[in-house]
Amino acid sequence: MKILFIGGTGTISTAISRKLLAEGHELYLLNRGNRNTELTGAHFLIADVNDEKKVADLIKDLDFDVVADFIAFTPDQLERDFWLFNGKTKQFVFISSASAYQKPPENYIITEDTLLSNPFWEYSRNKIACEEYLLKKYNEDNFPVTIVRPSYTYDERVVPMSVHGEQGSWQVLRRMLEGKKIIIHGDGTSLWTMTHTRDFAKGFIGLLGNPQTIGEAIQITSDEVLTWNRIYECIAQALGVKLNAVHISSDCLIKHSNYDFLGGLIGDKANSVVFDNSKVKRLVPGFSADILFEQGIKETVDYILAHPEYQKTDEKFDSWCDEMINLQS
Repeated sequence: MKILFIGGTGTISTAISRKLLAEGHELYLLNRGNRNTELTGAHFLIADVNDEKKVADLIKDLDFDVVADFIAFTPDQLERDFWLFNGKTKQFVFISSASAYQKPPENYIITEDTLLSNPFWEYSRNKIACEEYLLKKYNEDNFPVTIVRPSYTYDERVVPMSVHGEQGSWQVLRRMLEGKKIIIHGDGTSLWTMTHTRDFAKGFIGLLGNPQTIGEAIQITSDEVLTWNRIYECIAQALGVKLNAVHISSDCLIKHSNYDFLGGLIGDKANSVVFDNSKVKRLVPGFSADILFEQGIKETVDYILAHPEYQKTDEKFDSWCDEMINLQS
């Protein structure tokens, strides 16, 4: 297939790009060119996608089997995509988010038919508005839309956590290595799902070029269900240290910080969710997420420990953790 990714080098999309290239597909990446070096064999269209005139010129002689936007967050960005790609692709894939599902959920088992509603997180509301815009274009203009909803997805560069600072998760890993206490929201027993990007890529690629996906929304996650206590235990185990956890309510974390825990916790991770992947398994026969979190996070931790560029110190967050923990004493 001839495929264009807007982005293509992020946490979710890099694994997909690698796999498509390994399978011999003709892959184009439209981005600013900051992280393209490892994706040998791809065709690079270097531009800011918001520069519509330049992008239109770059693609004027190109047509695609699939165009996928990994970096659109608001409806105006998809209006841009519609203008650029309507009539130039057989399928347009939008990466939405499982955080768009109803919060708090009426049922912890999540399917594609679960209501979309999130009053706690603007990010999620924007994703909902994006979906609504695209489905309108599908119904009124036959724009060949497929919507994909990932949940928390990680790769070798990202340690997934519920409570971290603006510089990412390294400071939490550092606290673990130093034997300091680690904050877990609530009592740590709510249910969650972590999906490795290589597993996500298998399901995602199976949707490409599939006419049964047009006009549909599909979620792709692991079937492994974990508590947040277990998630943090696996991270500590990968580091070879003992977890020293302090449990603090999400409401308290929100009240005593300037971090966006209202959206990230109440609007997402503080809720117990289990995803029903029946739809993607029906559309992609043989799909399964095979990488257990204990296995995947060990690979991630080892990679980060071996690559200092991913070890971003965050003294502000570290001090805030100490203050929050002292409040509980």
